[in-house]
Amino acid sequence: MWVELKGPKILWQSGGAISAKTVLIVYDPDPIYNFDEQVCLSFAQGFVDRGIKVNVATVAATEDLKSQSFDAYVFCANTYNWHPDWALSKFIKNQSLNNKPVIAITVGSGNTSLSQEALEEIIANSHGKILASRSFWLMKPNDKKRIKEANVNVAKSMVNAWATEIAGQIQP
Repeated sequence: MWVELKGPKILWQSGGAISAKTVLIVYDPDPIYNFDEQVCLSFAQGFVDRGIKVNVATVAATEDLKSQSFDAYVFCANTYNWHPDWALSKFIKNQSLNNKPVIAITVGSGNTSLSQEALEEIIANSHGKILASRSFWLMKPNDKKRIKEANVNVAKSMVNAWATEIAGQIQP
């Protein structure tokens, strides 16, 4: 149960002040592993490299961003008991995404398919427009062709490449 509690405030901002687009990446930190944070920061770097301003915030840190408007959202959910974590799920449910573009990332030790489906449903119910959704694993290989590499590093490189690709849909 304690892994489901809202984690601490962490906020990371990057990207040029003159960027035409601003994205909010939200996650709730896993108290044991920081896989979610690493995935979010790698994703953010892919956007920053394409000229997009990015705010990476824990659910707790989003309180400090309430007055800001964002062009797109990235939600990164930890998987606990085959579902997205409670803190992020509650955060999304309390948003009115108004058909804004959303990227869904689901992370977990292995099987995340049910959690990914649940996350996508929560986003859809909050009226977000899902541009893309993928899962990345802490323990299960993310790329069977790269099993000799550290799996977290493989996930981070995959996420960064994916973000660079998606950035074109946010900021052509």
